[in-house]
Amino acid sequence: MHEVHGSWARSSPSWNWAAVLTGLCQREAPGPPPDGLSGAWLPADTPTPCLGVARILSQEAGVMDIAVLQAALLHDTVEDTDTTFSEIEEQFGEEVRRIVEEVTDDKMLPKMERKRLQIERAPHGSRGAKLVKLADKLYNLRDLNRCTPAGWSEQRVQEYFLWASQVVKGLRETSPALEEKLQQLFRERGLPE
Repeated sequence: MHEVHGSWARSSPSWNWAAVLTGLCQREAPGPPPDGLSGAWLPADTPTPCLGVARILSQEAGVMDIAVLQAALLHDTVEDTDTTFSEIEEQFGEEVRRIVEEVTDDKMLPKMERKRLQIERAPHGSRGAKLVKLADKLYNLRDLNRCTPAGWSEQRVQEYFLWASQVVKGLRETSPALEEKLQQLFRERGLPE
């Protein structure tokens, strides 16, 4: 049995963590989403990125680890809302908070520094963080192939793919299934392996 918070056991099948996740993910964002990658330009029936990343992990990579799946659902919450790491830990435990923290960019840093740090830190993350990062990249790149954000040139899309390929290189040997799907996208773009 895991630690009980209030009347909720964090790992209990009867604990409705989906309701808590929904509440955290639906908080009001403090400002406009960065870089046009908000999902607002996607068709209404497209899953939100949080759900899409968790779906990729569970259905395409066979991930069943509840902490990794919870972290996938929460991976953008701190960046995009006023939710804190402490709140995530309070509701979901230290392991979920740690994974979310590992994949969260510091929005106080300039965009290019955040991108550089993702490349630099990729090989050093926990397995859970690497899984979330792989699924997030796969989700984002599929979306870019499906629908280019307003104001993005083909060159900017290609640069995003190139940057993502550099991040993914640091995540190798984590999930062969996801890595192969990402490599296929990179090959389609003419990027080196």
